[in-house]
Amino acid sequence: MEKALKFAVFGSGSWATAIVKMLSENLDEIGWYMRSVYIKEHLKKQKHNPNYLSSVEFHTEKLKLSNDINVIAKYADVLIFAIPSAFIHSELEKLEIDITNKIVVSAVKGIIPESGKLVGEHFHDIYNVPFDNIAVIAGPCHAEEVALERLSYLTISCADPQKAETIANALSSDYIKTKTSDDLIGTEYAVMLKNIYAIAAGIAHGLGYGDNFQSVLMSNAIREMKRFIKKMHKLKRNINDSAYLGDLLVTGYSTFSRNRMFGNMIGKGYTVKSAMMEMNMVAEGYYATKSAKILNDHNKKKTRLPIINAVYSILYEGKDAKKVFKNLVDKLD
Repeated sequence: MEKALKFAVFGSGSWATAIVKMLSENLDEIGWYMRSVYIKEHLKKQKHNPNYLSSVEFHTEKLKLSNDINVIAKYADVLIFAIPSAFIHSELEKLEIDITNKIVVSAVKGIIPESGKLVGEHFHDIYNVPFDNIAVIAGPCHAEEVALERLSYLTISCADPQKAETIANALSSDYIKTKTSDDLIGTEYAVMLKNIYAIAAGIAHGLGYGDNFQSVLMSNAIREMKRFIKKMHKLKRNINDSAYLGDLLVTGYSTFSRNRMFGNMIGKGYTVKSAMMEMNMVAEGYYATKSAKILNDHNKKKTRLPIINAVYSILYEGKDAKKVFKNLVDKLD
């Protein structure tokens, strides 16, 4: 890692915008791919994203902006993908250049629906990116608090510790503290699962359950997460580390959490479609719920997942949230 690596971010949502802001604290130039011509032109003229984190003002001379994914992928050595999991497959289909030797970083908080794979696995299997060249960004960290420069924490997971450290250094600042991990797969599963549990927390709140129940729900959620990840990828890990428990708690409790917001609307009686339309943002946990259920069902010996199964039955089977949570209560301890 002798030369200075060029970084680029793919996506134009709140998390992508926050990552560009973090990188801007340390780098002289950042590539930024976005599908929307309007957002690109607005950024050039007004120096901020018109749709997300609009209070963040960028030094646009630092930004290499393009609506062509191949231009930015060719430019950078480190490709940070922050495109919602529901749309990343269609965006990646536009790639025409070889990214085998690039460092690919997933800031996507979910599984790719079309392949049923973690983002890292998808890049490895479809684009032949070595696992040593794949990294994952985990929290606990909300884009909105990055915009406000409130103290936040990130965990960078990669099988190659030197690459993890390089990425961590590029993101670190006075208000961003970073650490590294070698648990690439476990961290990525945790990032996916926490959004499901945040939906559960939101549903509970929408149904009128209080803080006492929420604490029981979250303590059961971390144990359920531990069982799921251990089944999928056996490795010695401390589930109480901030990349797992910390990220779960902030996503489950924070008012900034779109997954909690989505669940809250479901608990109040919204349909899935109406909740998504009103939010005008992607709740990654919706897609993650189906993926987690399928992954567990495909195991010969299924893991006990009462919370995930409850959320699945509400979102995908149309079952009454009030009745489902009444039954869930007796399965928690």
